[in-house]
Amino acid sequence: MQHWRWEKDLQDLAWLTFDKQGASTNTFSRQALQELDAALEEIGRSAPKGLVIRSAKDSFIAGADVEEFTRFVSPEEALSFVRLGWDVFQKLKDLPFPSTAMVNGYCMGGGLELALACRYRVALDEPKTRFAFPEVMLGILPAWHGVQWLPKLIGSAAAMDLLLTGKPVDAQRAKRMGLVDQTVPLRIFENAARLLTLAAPSAKGLSFSQRLLLGPCRALVVSQARKQVAKKARREHYPAPYAILELWRKYDGDPFINPADPSCSINMLFEHPTTKNLIRVFFLQERMKSLAKGSDFAAQHVHVVGAGVMGGDIAAICAMRGITVTLQDTAPERLAPAMKRAAKLFQRRLRDPLRVRDAMDRLIPDVSGAGAAKADVIIEAIFENLEAKQQLFAKLEAAAKPGAVLASNTSSLKLADISAKFKDPSRLVGIHFFNPVPQMMLVEVISSAKTSQDMASKATAFVRQIDKLPLPVKDAPGFLVNRVLGPYMQNAFRMLDEGVKPETIDAAMEAFGMPMGPIELADTVGLDICLHAGKQLAKKGAAGDAEAPQILLNKVALGQLGRKTGQGIYRYENNKPVKSQPGISTPELVSNLVQPYLDEVQAVLAEGIVPDAELIDAGLIFGTGFAPFRGGPLHYLAEQKKK
Repeated sequence: MQHWRWEKDLQDLAWLTFDKQGASTNTFSRQALQELDAALEEIGRSAPKGLVIRSAKDSFIAGADVEEFTRFVSPEEALSFVRLGWDVFQKLKDLPFPSTAMVNGYCMGGGLELALACRYRVALDEPKTRFAFPEVMLGILPAWHGVQWLPKLIGSAAAMDLLLTGKPVDAQRAKRMGLVDQTVPLRIFENAARLLTLAAPSAKGLSFSQRLLLGPCRALVVSQARKQVAKKARREHYPAPYAILELWRKYDGDPFINPADPSCSINMLFEHPTTKNLIRVFFLQERMKSLAKGSDFAAQHVHVVGAGVMGGDIAAICAMRGITVTLQDTAPERLAPAMKRAAKLFQRRLRDPLRVRDAMDRLIPDVSGAGAAKADVIIEAIFENLEAKQQLFAKLEAAAKPGAVLASNTSSLKLADISAKFKDPSRLVGIHFFNPVPQMMLVEVISSAKTSQDMASKATAFVRQIDKLPLPVKDAPGFLVNRVLGPYMQNAFRMLDEGVKPETIDAAMEAFGMPMGPIELADTVGLDICLHAGKQLAKKGAAGDAEAPQILLNKVALGQLGRKTGQGIYRYENNKPVKSQPGISTPELVSNLVQPYLDEVQAVLAEGIVPDAELIDAGLIFGTGFAPFRGGPLHYLAEQKKK
């Protein structure tokens, strides 16, 4: 066997190890599944007291090999691959002796289904351990018994949350929901799996109310879940979550009872254009992650100057990722709100009080700015004023140690202008985050004509270190995201000036597939920021009208700046916009709204602002939320030309 090996120990326990040859991560190819089938046959014949399945990698199993999906030439071939996994995992579940999955790191998709096929699950208690069913994010469903087995183990509510969102849970939460039996530290990881398997305790059953929701009340669960899904995803754009619900409601998660059912068939999902485009987006994301490969740079200390919302949140996510951070501002009272926001973020994301405490210990208020001299990465996140940034960087360049990355989070100023007074302008790089920093995955890494390749490479590695997606961009007005969003949002405001209802504009673009319409997006960003950015882009020569839309000028003059003031284009209650019914949305309206966005994307490609079309698509999907089911704006344009 190439990918699996097994042996028995002195206690007659079988240990089966997955170590996919030639890969850094364990994934299920057809060959890996066939070898697992053969290994289970051999182990079954040897009649051990129990079986432990473990990984030789630094994670358990990341799921099916997505490359396999791109090689299917027919729906029948896809169904054959699904059938293979279904049968192999059923064989594992049917073994006459206890089995345990020994989960370290990522346990995703098919990896989680293999863990569910085992009688027990022991998880390594560390931040990297994650359980998830990300299939829905690829336009498919967990078809190797995941839809069938998960609700029976943890109840329908918790199961549907995992199945329909694709969001991961950590080891501690998995333990609380009953997904794993034990969470243990590394020193007793192997022994815990051994003892649990040999002891073979009886499984804990679900409560009476949970059993009701699996039986007589199943239709009610599906109805409620469908309403929640409909708030976020339209069936015609994203059929997978609806297929998961129907497969569970009609066939208890078994795709082979009626494989031709159009509401939940494997063939329907594999043939749907959304699936192809979401798989494309997956590979775009993987490409962005790979941009940092080859660099061994890892920041131990980050210094952030500016404790506003952006700077404070940048500091917080760095601390959350295990980096020591000094956060500088002019007075303690300016630092206090950032520290409070960080504490809330850590409590929400980390949950464990000890991990929250450790993260807070790593985030150090620094009024004097002494941390700059020790930092590996220094990030400027002050207000958008060229002279202020130049003065600040004069001090930072003098204080910084050799080789430290000097970065600006500027959104509208050119790096060439900021570095004009540097002694060594090759040290300045742009690391441009987007608001809200904890949620937005994209970070633009901007290089001016003078930025050294070494600094750009270090900045890219740093972005991956904090689990964000780096996008290389040239030093041009608006970079990529703001360059494209500017004319798109300005056009929407022109339509407001012409009397089109904001609700109609937003509804039209949400129907197109945007996560949020341009008017609500402007309210969320802040109308004052939109006005300032629009003027800067027009002045710098990027597409856009130097004359701002009248309604934008009026709102800013009145101090009605959007969500943050409770009133912008919309009025906000409990941080949510109060909207009236939208008017009729026509194809012409949608086309007129999206055209400036598409025009600007093509201009960016022609000017070489981003290396290639794929990275432009990736940047705009992860930076602006361009409809993922369309595969990116340039891909969408190419598909439209084929029609």
